[in-house]
Amino acid sequence: MLRYALRRCATVPLTLLVIVTLSFFTMRLAPGGPFDAEQALSAQVKANLRAAYGLDQPLPVQYLHYLWGVLHADFGPSLRMRDLAVSQLIAQGLPISATLGACAILLALLTGLTLGIAAAVRGRSLARLAGGWSILSVALPSFVVGPFLALLFGVELQWLPAAGWQLDVAHLVLPVVTLALPVSAYIARLTRDSLGEVLAQDFVRTARAKGLAPARILFAHALPPALLPVLSYLGPATAAVVTGSLVVETVFGLPGAGRYLVQGALDRDYPLVMGMVVVYGLITLMANLAADLLYGWLDPRLRHG
Repeated sequence: MLRYALRRCATVPLTLLVIVTLSFFTMRLAPGGPFDAEQALSAQVKANLRAAYGLDQPLPVQYLHYLWGVLHADFGPSLRMRDLAVSQLIAQGLPISATLGACAILLALLTGLTLGIAAAVRGRSLARLAGGWSILSVALPSFVVGPFLALLFGVELQWLPAAGWQLDVAHLVLPVVTLALPVSAYIARLTRDSLGEVLAQDFVRTARAKGLAPARILFAHALPPALLPVLSYLGPATAAVVTGSLVVETVFGLPGAGRYLVQGALDRDYPLVMGMVVVYGLITLMANLAADLLYGWLDPRLRHG
């Protein structure tokens, strides 16, 4: 298991380097620049600004300078919000996005696994109910679910805050539920289908013939192999929830990190976009790495192959 973990960990730096390299040159080679929208500036002032931020240097030199800064956790200053460094903006928004994402994944796991196991064990009626709920949760996008929950529970019933941010349960409920719904639906469907197939296999029938308790058969013998498809989905799902909460943050007025990525892309703020790409890329890689390690722990064939 240790050798398998080391092999998987060794791929993370190389993959992150490829992501940073492609993003860097794609942004620099795209038409336009960060100061083109400022029409009042003269050509000389724009040239001075480009020189001040090192944008007049050859692309390979800019790339090497950027890599050196990333190695020292220095993403440079924002080109549009010039009083703030990119690392400061990330430090302000990322904890909020990460908190929402972590809570949403935990809620999705809890509800999805529970419903999926119940649907696989209890019979067709519950399976149909779980299937219908999954289809509905996946079909409704977050920009529909979010405003509906805010209107119902925040405005009409006034049970929960409709917008704003404070680190308490009341302000977390609606955005977390909005983020967790589609992930929970996928987990429930994967768990139901996978567990249903495992329960029909020979080793489960053998365990029943030996007189093992149903709970032991389910949780000790059937559930671990049935969770493999869930783990395969959980890595990218975790990254998507943590990094893809822009719509939810906008709907509920949350000062998360997603808005910086979009605003930086619109403003051609190279350091801000690249800083968010590095952070989000690292989160995605670490989430997939954790899923791979759990997959290898549950499936010995993978780590010994």
